[in-house]
Amino acid sequence: MFTLFRKEINGYLSSLVAYITIGVFLLVMGLFLWVFPESSILDYGYATMEGLFNTAPYIFMFMIPALTMRTLSEEQKDGTFELLATRPLTDWQIVWGKYFACLLIVLLALLPTLIYYYAVYKLGATEGNIDTGAVIGSYIGLFLLGGAFVAIGLFASSVTKNQIIAFAIGVFLCFFTFIGFDSLSQLLSFRTIDSFIASLGINEHYQSVSRGVLDTRDLVYFLSFIGAFLVVTKTVLGGRKW
Repeated sequence: MFTLFRKEINGYLSSLVAYITIGVFLLVMGLFLWVFPESSILDYGYATMEGLFNTAPYIFMFMIPALTMRTLSEEQKDGTFELLATRPLTDWQIVWGKYFACLLIVLLALLPTLIYYYAVYKLGATEGNIDTGAVIGSYIGLFLLGGAFVAIGLFASSVTKNQIIAFAIGVFLCFFTFIGFDSLSQLLSFRTIDSFIASLGINEHYQSVSRGVLDTRDLVYFLSFIGAFLVVTKTVLGGRKW
């Protein structure tokens, strides 16, 4: 698995894929955080990074499917998955190797945004006047969200040989699982059903973690969500006749 993981990372870093993905992410987040008046902290009047953490999930909906769309679909299209399958690797090792490689790229995209936190920390009227606990919780929530979207993108890439179709499926599933259940719950009139349906979506758990309190239920939800999509991805790969 580690050999495949290193191969995937080298593949990303030796091409422009990772650099363009990370660069576009940082540029867009910088614009939303500092430039656009609707979300700029310069117009808020107080030190906060809510603009970044409220916008990042929607950027992830497009960035991560674009990152993962080639992981398995390209292998299938080029016929290289047959060679990969003949090596002493199980389906799980292939899935985990590609998953962790994409997740590392997501982490590398998030790390430079700590500069934004440092800038907000220093530029406040009172230095350090920012809720660091909430920021840490939001970063944890954003990383878990990225892990969930990577699992979705990997699944989307496993069901088709066409990268564009894989991207479209990934974007749709990311969008639906993030806010689709919230929208669906608003169509129902019973409070208990509303709460249950909303709890099935990612957004409620992401917002919960972003408050700075890591609830075990939220952690179990994200791990279960990721595990479910990886199991389906492994099942799709195992069911194909190469």
